[in-house]
Amino acid sequence: MLEKIAEINGSVNGVVWGIFGLALLIGTGIITTLCTKVFQVSHLAHWWKNTIGSLFKKDVIGHTKEKGTISPFQALCTALAATVGTGNIAGVAAAICVGGAGAVFWMWVAAFFGMMTNYSENVLGIYYRRKNEKDEWSGGAMYYLRDGLGSKKGCKWIGKVLAVLFCIFTMLASFGIGSMGQVNKIVANVAAAFDVKALSSIEVMGGVSLYNIILGVVVMILTALITLGGLKRIASVAEKIVPFMVVLFVAGSLVIIGINYDAIIPAFKAIFVNAFKPEAFVGGGLGGVIVAMTNGFKRGVFSNEAGLGSSVMVHSNSSVKEPVKQGMWGIFEVFADTMVVCTMTALVVLTSGGLTTGVFNIETGEIAQGLTDATLVGGAFNAVFSWGNIGQRFVAIAMFLFAFTTVLGWSHYGSKAWEYLFGAKTTFIFRIIHVCTIIFGAVLTSSLAWDISDTFNGLMMVPNLIGVLVLTPLVVKITKNYVSRKIKNKDIEPVLSYKDNQAE
Repeated sequence: MLEKIAEINGSVNGVVWGIFGLALLIGTGIITTLCTKVFQVSHLAHWWKNTIGSLFKKDVIGHTKEKGTISPFQALCTALAATVGTGNIAGVAAAICVGGAGAVFWMWVAAFFGMMTNYSENVLGIYYRRKNEKDEWSGGAMYYLRDGLGSKKGCKWIGKVLAVLFCIFTMLASFGIGSMGQVNKIVANVAAAFDVKALSSIEVMGGVSLYNIILGVVVMILTALITLGGLKRIASVAEKIVPFMVVLFVAGSLVIIGINYDAIIPAFKAIFVNAFKPEAFVGGGLGGVIVAMTNGFKRGVFSNEAGLGSSVMVHSNSSVKEPVKQGMWGIFEVFADTMVVCTMTALVVLTSGGLTTGVFNIETGEIAQGLTDATLVGGAFNAVFSWGNIGQRFVAIAMFLFAFTTVLGWSHYGSKAWEYLFGAKTTFIFRIIHVCTIIFGAVLTSSLAWDISDTFNGLMMVPNLIGVLVLTPLVVKITKNYVSRKIKNKDIEPVLSYKDNQAE
């Protein structure tokens, strides 16, 4: 059965992550970047000041009593909870193992343009959001596909169909990237770092250890305790865990990189050179470049989710009324996720012990004995903090926090998709189903869980990016309006919601 699933998944994956999918993904990022006049660079100081620079303002971090509404900081933390996951640790390691050091460069490229894709998604999310029957905010690609794309001449049914497809793919993705893929890496790392022989030696269910199943059940219970309490409880947990886990992991990574300082410059050189001239194990010529590029893009999207239309579903619950303000948090989200956390992971892998004598040999693609792509980062930490297996245990704990919070975030995404299809009063059914799928992540093979997640990501990406492309002129209009009012201090009417236009 698993072989048949792998076969079907491989066929679909080859289409959504082929030339069409990659062109759509990066092309949308390039178009939104150019149409907004490279907003992520031209207004760098402004969006930085209004995101990370505003963290001590009460209207940013203060909790709101409004039902189903969270603060901008809680929205960011919940979005980062869903994006900063296994893709930042195991995903980066996997990209390097398959695509070489050059894959990191292509992750950066995807992230640079992805900043404006994510920005556009969030702008549209706030603009097209509405209150549901529980009087809570609901927003996401399904709404700007139905009400935005669907409002174009002759596109009414196209918008409705794409909205439904997006919701179906989102629910499937929440079982892949938001459940099975994350739990698979949690179990692999925790089992390796905190082995209990009495349990891991007992095999059940086709060779899966009893220890793995127990770990899966523990994660199921923890997830249920939080997600069944709804968005407010998820956001409350996320705002406490996410800043702590990111700072802790980056600090630990800087220690590893600092100790291996002599390999930093060679590592950066390898990243840039191998992006266009891959090592032999990746493949020669154009084929090797495509392998590095594809893996960089795929893992980049798996990590920061720009283009999936996922994080907009929690950003739309923000107390912010200004679309561009929440859009800027989307830019920072991608920056923090890929440019900071993923870069730290890549440098840890490439510098630990040297480029050819450490945990990963960039020339041959060989991984140090006893390690896999899932435990590679743990091995890199262990090379420095070897006493009592501290390094690997540190990464296992980081992986658990990263992956667990991702499961929480994606529970919300899937429930919003369910809400669109079946109504807000039945979302608890989805949350229960989502919790139950967690156990499959503990028993599936690492590669299959990862490949399924990639496929669902790609399927979700297609309708969302079609909507973003068609509505880019609206994003430009809203952005120009904001810049004129807030930066150039012109006295003009704000463009905040599509309902304002309907009322005119």
